[in-house]
Amino acid sequence: MSRSKLVYTALAAFAIISAVFALRPSEAPEGGLSAATRQQLQALQSADMKKLLLHPAPRALATAPYHTATGDPVALTEHKGKVVLLNFWATWCAPCRKEMPMLSALQSELGGPDFEVLTIATGRNDPAAMARFFAEIGVENLPLHTDANSAMAREMGVLGLPATLLIARDGTEVARLLGEADWASDSAKSILKTLIAADD
Repeated sequence: MSRSKLVYTALAAFAIISAVFALRPSEAPEGGLSAATRQQLQALQSADMKKLLLHPAPRALATAPYHTATGDPVALTEHKGKVVLLNFWATWCAPCRKEMPMLSALQSELGGPDFEVLTIATGRNDPAAMARFFAEIGVENLPLHTDANSAMAREMGVLGLPATLLIARDGTEVARLLGEADWASDSAKSILKTLIAADD
């Protein structure tokens, strides 16, 4: 192929790709963190909380529902209006066992109309094994929700466990931490309290 044909082919391909992206609706939702809130949260990050990645732009939540212990489907949008700490876990996940009591303590201390710890077991997790998991580590105040086919986790790009996502009041994901973390730390509590108090 001649050089001129290569150039025209490349230009045509570029034009097609540009047109496709121009016609696609914007996938980035509005909302998220203000610059002031972002600076506050960054200043509070220490120890394990340095692994918390604040997104440069808000991310949309999954449209796939999770299911309650009684099998009812629930959309993440139903939690809009409160700050949510969404934790994906599994019964076979050793780090999940270590950090779950800390999440339970957060729910006891901060849970209410403005904040909720939402735990969702993703993948194949036997309900009886889930109940035993919580009983063995003394957790009684967190939900036994499931994402049995991992549809929600896949849609939200969760590739490993545990994965903890912070959802702002406006119903957008604003931060994410992969792997276990000390959620009982002063840094974690300060970050969550700041997010709860934010006017964003």
